[in-house]
Amino acid sequence: MVSTSRQQGFTLLEIAVVLAIIGLLVGGALKGQEMMLNAKVSKVENDFKGISAAILAYQDRYGVLPGDDPAASTRFPGNWTAADNGNGNGVIGGAWNGTDNALESRKIWKHLRGAGFLKGPVDRSTAAYQQPAHAFGGLIGFEQGLYNLSGHVVVFGALQGNVTQLLEARSDDGNPSRGSLQGNATATTYTAGTKYDVAYAF
Repeated sequence: MVSTSRQQGFTLLEIAVVLAIIGLLVGGALKGQEMMLNAKVSKVENDFKGISAAILAYQDRYGVLPGDDPAASTRFPGNWTAADNGNGNGVIGGAWNGTDNALESRKIWKHLRGAGFLKGPVDRSTAAYQQPAHAFGGLIGFEQGLYNLSGHVVVFGALQGNVTQLLEARSDDGNPSRGSLQGNATATTYTAGTKYDVAYAF
């Protein structure tokens, strides 16, 4: 007696259910990525507000900008020398991403840490002067004028174009060369795959 076996495949209904589950998983993963991106963008916005508030509070309390404070070495506990003082001319000298601890754009972070507005060491180590990092991993800095902005600006370095597009849409005019948020001196749009150093008017 010969036995015969029949192979059964998936029914259309079973295939449809599997595809629907896969679609839900992919959709959930994409939605999760979008939520994480939005949370990081919100963190950048909050960092700008927090740093701006700290600088203004320092200026209100001591009558001078942090980094430019000519008496910082005598105000706060920690390890200070006269070289940590600013020159008191009302301008923060140096590039926002400078690495020389003699720059006022680096001293600003030690002054804010010394005053208790920012966490970190208050000593002669590089970490005391180090610019903080933002949610996307780049540096946050402070500089006198950048792109088409005059006055002091807070800078968020190396932000992807899609991130800068979101920041512009939420708080400015969408153009990287004008408004209170700028990422380029001449461009009219952000390119998604390009990294920008984005300057906020302070």
